[in-house]
Amino acid sequence: MTVRRRSDETRAAILAAARRRFAADGFERTTIRAIAADAGIDPSMVMRYYGSKDGLFSAAADLDLQLPDLGAVPREELGETLVRHWVERWEGGSSDELLIVLFRSAITNEAAAERLRTVFGAQVAKAVATIVDDRAEAATRAGLVSTQMLGLALCRHILRLPPVVALDLDTLIATVSGTVQRYLTGTLSARPL
Repeated sequence: MTVRRRSDETRAAILAAARRRFAADGFERTTIRAIAADAGIDPSMVMRYYGSKDGLFSAAADLDLQLPDLGAVPREELGETLVRHWVERWEGGSSDELLIVLFRSAITNEAAAERLRTVFGAQVAKAVATIVDDRAEAATRAGLVSTQMLGLALCRHILRLPPVVALDLDTLIATVSGTVQRYLTGTLSARPL
């Protein structure tokens, strides 16, 4: 086995252990020693590869939302497509603990909150920019879409609000889709009273 391959395996073991620990314990309670023990290595190896707990968290929270190409979606189906993707990401085969890591950690740690803002800010804005009529509105529309995606995940999977948890997936998607559709294609200006 080459040194490079062993190094890659060690990095992968550290990241897998870190993701599990951060998801279970949050940023504040997770320790380098616990991650190292879970990975079966010396704590100095974690520091060697990632420099600090913040550096390790940043690497562990490198998240691709895998958003669909909205430019290929019929305009009237944008909201449903995005909500369905989001719900399936959480509850289907591609659900992953990185989102939970970011959510739990962002509540108490500014670095985690910034990471979550960065991930959503960049990726949702990029997806939304492909379908907006007015590019100047893209960031605002992406921010509003993010409020729905993050709020839904928080209420259903972290806070576990009973009425939200009780909704079947089709009802959940249909109910939230209209709001997301409006954020994507509706008027942003205030309505006259």
